[in-house]
Amino acid sequence: MSESATARATVQIDDDQVRVTRWDFPPGTQTGTHTHEYDYVVVPVSPGTLKVKTAGGTADNHLVPGSSYQRSAGSTHNVVNESHTECSFVEIELKRSSE
Repeated sequence: MSESATARATVQIDDDQVRVTRWDFPPGTQTGTHTHEYDYVVVPVSPGTLKVKTAGGTADNHLVPGSSYQRSAGSTHNVVNESHTECSFVEIELKRSSE
C-alpha cells in the first residue's frame, strides 16, 4: 500500500447541523490519521473490510451495506483499505449547537 494514496472524500452537505461525507476507498487507500471533532454515524454503501489503526492497535471493520454504526467525538484513527476490493460509506457528523 502506498502511504500517500488517500481515499476520496466527497462532502455532500455541510451546514450548521451536519456534515455528510461519502468516503470511497479504492484498494490501497487511507484517510490518514485524524481525530473526529463531532459524534458521527457511518452508513456503509458497499461491503468490505477496512483496517482501523489506532494508537492501541489495529482492528478489522466489516462493512455491511445498510448496517449503520455510531462513534463518539474524539476518536483518533487511520482507516485503511488493504483489501483488493473498493469499499464505500457515508459518514454523518452531528455538529453541536453553541447554545
